[in-house]
Amino acid sequence: MRRIHAFDFDGTVTTCDTLLAFIRFAKGDRAFLAGFLRYSPWLVLMKLGLYPNWKAKQRVFAHFFKGWTLTGFDTCCRRFAATHAALLRPKAVEAIQAALAKGDTVVVVSASIDNWVAPFFRNLAGKNPMAVTVLGTRVETDGGVLTGRFVGNNCYGEEKVRRLRERFPDRGEYELVAYGDSRGDKELLAYADKGYFRPFE
Repeated sequence: MRRIHAFDFDGTVTTCDTLLAFIRFAKGDRAFLAGFLRYSPWLVLMKLGLYPNWKAKQRVFAHFFKGWTLTGFDTCCRRFAATHAALLRPKAVEAIQAALAKGDTVVVVSASIDNWVAPFFRNLAGKNPMAVTVLGTRVETDGGVLTGRFVGNNCYGEEKVRRLRERFPDRGEYELVAYGDSRGDKELLAYADKGYFRPFE
């Protein structure tokens, strides 16, 4: 039977939340701190479960990146991945490479923006840079410019399962192994045949 390995990204494959690291990389320390001071009330409410995760994330994303060209944004994302490989947990990298070596399917299901998640795995996959499928939160553009909004739902919680089902609909034809580290992965781990919580720490 075919085996699919589904990895969360932030905190599972990486050592931190890459949204924060990416914003600091793209905008610099001063803009990063000023932006988070401005949006801290919404972020606190989000952590308390009193404000939707996707709304808080979209507010922050729009503040920093609305108006960027998609070309410029993608270039920044590739530079970020190329210079921040140290964010990847070595044990997670080993697990991904071992799965690929066996011929298993590897998919990363992340609430982070797929534009900066995917380049990390193009570097990891070696001769076949598209070997790792990335299902992340997608940014909306208008005329090649970021609107600050997301396309569809933030890939978090139940949305991770929905996106996985959409991509791999024949559930009875594969074994699913999932890896996560937070409440945003709860549904994904429950949906899997084998679910591992914080396995690489």
